[in-house]
Amino acid sequence: MAQFVLESKLERVGLAHTVVVDSTGISDEEAGNPIDHRARRTLAAAGYDSSRIIEHRARQLEGEDVVGNDLILAMTTAHARAIRRLGDISGVPEATDHIRMFRSFDPFAPAAVSFHDEFLLDVADPWYGGMKDFQVCLEQVETATDGLVEFLIQTVGKG
Repeated sequence: MAQFVLESKLERVGLAHTVVVDSTGISDEEAGNPIDHRARRTLAAAGYDSSRIIEHRARQLEGEDVVGNDLILAMTTAHARAIRRLGDISGVPEATDHIRMFRSFDPFAPAAVSFHDEFLLDVADPWYGGMKDFQVCLEQVETATDGLVEFLIQTVGKG
């Protein structure tokens, strides 16, 4: 869901052709699968372009992704740890300097001062829940995305 929210907001501020957004997962369990039907329904109900949502296919994060991207956003502490491990395996010491928790851009999220309290910034995982859980997740994503877009405007400019 975060990919579609971020792409939509980047389009609105004129950064859609400057910032490349790519969504990946930590495990290979969902690789090749379309977006979860509950996530698709939640996004469509919130007004996101469902034609692009239908085309999405999950893929697993690889070591090259960790080294080859300017910013990597982790949705949970477990994801952040797995991404850092992939970066460590890559043999590039600074490979993990650009990994941030997605909700670190949310002005209403609790402050995490170190790796030990990153869990405070976990995005609620709706996978085992119902539609309400997907709506909560979307709300967290949207709020953090506003701050992320502001960060990107400051970092890469306004296109």
